[in-house]
Amino acid sequence: MTDSRPPFPDDLPSPTRLERRAQLRQLRLAEARQRAWREEGVLVLAVLALASMVAWGGAAIGWEAAWALAPVSGLLIYTVALLWRVIYLARALPVTSQPRRVWGLPGLIQVRQRRLSRRWSRRQRRLVALLKRYHHSAMTVPDAMVVLTAEREIEWINHAAIDMLGLNRSDIGLRLDDLWRTPAFIAWLKQGDDRPALEIVAPSDETRTLSLRIEPYGPDRYLLIGRDVTALHRLQGVRQDFVANVSHELRTPLTVLAGYVETLLDTEEGHDPQMHRILSNMHQQADRMRRIVEDLLLLSRLETSQPDADWFETIHVARLVGPILNDARLVSGEEGHDIRADLDPALTVWGVPRELQSAFSNLVFNAVKYTPAGGRVEVRWARDDQGRAVFSVCDSGIGIEARHIPRLTERFYRIDVGRSRSRGGTGLGLAIVKHVALRHGARLEIDSTPGEGSCFRVIFPAPAAWPSSPANMG
Repeated sequence: MTDSRPPFPDDLPSPTRLERRAQLRQLRLAEARQRAWREEGVLVLAVLALASMVAWGGAAIGWEAAWALAPVSGLLIYTVALLWRVIYLARALPVTSQPRRVWGLPGLIQVRQRRLSRRWSRRQRRLVALLKRYHHSAMTVPDAMVVLTAEREIEWINHAAIDMLGLNRSDIGLRLDDLWRTPAFIAWLKQGDDRPALEIVAPSDETRTLSLRIEPYGPDRYLLIGRDVTALHRLQGVRQDFVANVSHELRTPLTVLAGYVETLLDTEEGHDPQMHRILSNMHQQADRMRRIVEDLLLLSRLETSQPDADWFETIHVARLVGPILNDARLVSGEEGHDIRADLDPALTVWGVPRELQSAFSNLVFNAVKYTPAGGRVEVRWARDDQGRAVFSVCDSGIGIEARHIPRLTERFYRIDVGRSRSRGGTGLGLAIVKHVALRHGARLEIDSTPGEGSCFRVIFPAPAAWPSSPANMG
């Protein structure tokens, strides 16, 4: 069987499948146009023949009147034929496939309509198939997905949401906060679009921990996404237990070691210059290890426990920070830092004194350690424009590059390892500050410019937003 398609020149590339399909459509359209014009021409000739017959038949009324009647009768016949075809075409427009074809020029409209109908049907089938694939993929996503309306009514759920959140198909159309009555979840659901992720125990299984977030899309739809982070929490628990146990076990040997070194320093051998240098270095490193162990134990306690309600009290921060400033001046020593303080004596905060004292002292001592001799350190405790209590420590030190700021609160993260160790830093101070701030419903903000200094701020909520119990703290 020979190929009826016209050959292509050797110097041109073979057409693709889409190009051949487009060429075939154009060829069929051209054939339809030619056929329509031929049919219309036949109709015109038939009308002229009928008009001539009318003229011959009307010879009885006179040749002049007969020939005058012929064009009128021909035009009338052609108009009637045209109207009949247009009426038939109009009645057949909603039909996708007609058994009869409209002939003549109106048939071009029918051809175009059939092409559009077939194209629309193909597009509908593709869209339906695409929607089915998307629906199937969304249903099999391992994360829980719930589509909510602006009124928090459930519109759609996938299989993972049924498993993790304890929902079922019959819950569609109901409010999610009526089905899940956990106070922490309801309070989180009422927050704005910039709400942070929420980690909460799964309602269907108390042994599972979920991380929830809500993403708005469209004018009035929200997508609730839940991820199972139980394994991650278990790994974090193992790591925290390991650090706490190891740190606890190291405390006693380090204490014994430091005691023996101090004893050796007081003996006659300790007065020997070379031996004194060795023992001093041993004592310095043992003391540094002791501080690391203490910070690790404190950080582990902050991460794994909730503060007792009896620990909280109204704190006069100006009184709390006073001794810290005195110690900072002693740490500065001969470097002569200009340490200034602007503390509102009447401004108080609700918190745990020991934890806030640790956080504030870490910020002040870091500013002194990383500010060159003669530099300026400003400590301020006051309200901001929104009525929130803010503890800020600003210095004129070396500054921090922007790429380091997001990681400053990680454990043992140091920008300059050598400088940090020479200054006696443990790499845990800002991690402790962050966790203390979170336990008090506050947040840590860091602004810094290399060569111009840094400013660390702990921003507490307004008094009206203070939590009534530690369990509700951020």
